Amino acid sequence: MNIGITCYPVAGGSGIVATELGHELAVRGHTVHFISYATPYRLDRFQTNLMYHEVDTTSYPLFKFPLYTLTLASKMAEVTRNFDLDILHMHYAIPHAACAYLAKQMLSAGNEKLPKIITTLHGTDITLVGSDPSYYDITRFSINASDGITAVSKYLADETREVFKIEKEIRVVHNFFNELRFNPGGSQCTKTEFVNDNEFLITHVSNFRPVKRIPDVIDIFERISHEVPARLLLIGEGPETVMARRQINKSNLSGKVIFLGSQSRVEAVLPCSDLFLMPSAEESFGLAALEALACGVPVIGSSGTGLMEVVEDYQDGYLFPVGDTASMAHAGVALLKNPLRLQEFKKAAAANALKKFKADKIVSEYEKFYGEVLNG
Repeated sequence: MNIGITCYPVAGGSGIVATELGHELAVRGHTVHFISYATPYRLDRFQTNLMYHEVDTTSYPLFKFPLYTLTLASKMAEVTRNFDLDILHMHYAIPHAACAYLAKQMLSAGNEKLPKIITTLHGTDITLVGSDPSYYDITRFSINASDGITAVSKYLADETREVFKIEKEIRVVHNFFNELRFNPGGSQCTKTEFVNDNEFLITHVSNFRPVKRIPDVIDIFERISHEVPARLLLIGEGPETVMARRQINKSNLSGKVIFLGSQSRVEAVLPCSDLFLMPSAEESFGLAALEALACGVPVIGSSGTGLMEVVEDYQDGYLFPVGDTASMAHAGVALLKNPLRLQEFKKAAAANALKKFKADKIVSEYEKFYGEVLNG
C-alpha cells in the first residue's frame, strides 16, 4: 500500500505513535509519505520507502495568520496525485482530517484516484471541544467524513461517541511501543549518574502542559522524599516549566530535582528509574506511561482516564483519583520500601507491556483495518 501520514511533528504521544507507525509500515514493505510542516519528532531513521514532504507556511500581509490548513490540503492532494496514495491516515481530527477531506474534494474535481481517509483520534482533538465549543461542528463533520475512524483507547472511543453523537464504528487500536528500543536492558546510562547508591530515582516525562498537573508531580515527589531518599528526574519542556522551577525552589527541593529538558531518546534513561509519575487530569491513553512500563518502571497515575487500559492496578502500578497526591505518594513510599514487591512490579510492568502493546501486534491491527477500509 501507498500511505500518507499527517501528524503534529512536535514531542507528544500522537506524533510519536504516528512516526513509529510509519517506520513499522515501511519495514513491512509499504511505501509511507509523511506530510507536515516539519520533520516528525521521531523520524530519525533512513528507510528508502519512507519519505517526508514539507508543507510551506508562507505568510502574506493580507492574512493575520499563515494559511497552513489550505497549504496542507494542497500538499496532500499533490502527494496523493504524484505517488498514487491509497490511504491518507490523519492523526488528529482537527485540522488534519478536515484538510484530508478538502484534498479529496480537490482530486475528485479532476476525476483523479481518490484515497481513503482514516482518522485516528488521540484525545486533545476531542477534549478541545470542552474549552472551545466553536470547534464542535467541524470536528464532528471531519470524523463523519472519514472512511475509517480509530481511537487509541476504549475510553476515548466512548467519550467521542457521547460528545459528538457518532454512530459510525470507531475501532479501538491502542498505542504501541518498539520493544527493541524500550526494554529494561536498553539503558545507555547508569543510575549513579543521577542518584547516590542509597537513593531512588523517580521520573516524569511530558510536554509540561497544564493537563499534566506538574504541581501534583512535584507534590507527590516531595511527600515521597520525606519518607525515603529519592531524586526526581523531569524530562520535557512546556508552558509549566517555569512554574515548576518556582515550586521546586519554594519547596527547597532544588538539590533533589534534575531537569533534562526535551529528550528524543528517553529509552536511554527510563530503565534507570524506580518509579514513574503520571497524575494527569486527562489521558486518552498515556504513551509515556506505556514506554516507562516497557522499560520495567512501575507507574503511579490517575484513575478515570485512559491509563486504566495501560496500567494494571496493583500489578505494575497504582491508579488514584485525579488530585489525590497523598494516596499516590503513600503508594509510592510503600512500594519503594518493599524491595521484593518493587522487583515484582518491575517485572510485571515489562511483561504486561510486551503482552498487550508490542509494535508487531498493534501494527498488524492497523494493517487489517487499512484492508477493511480499502475493500469496503
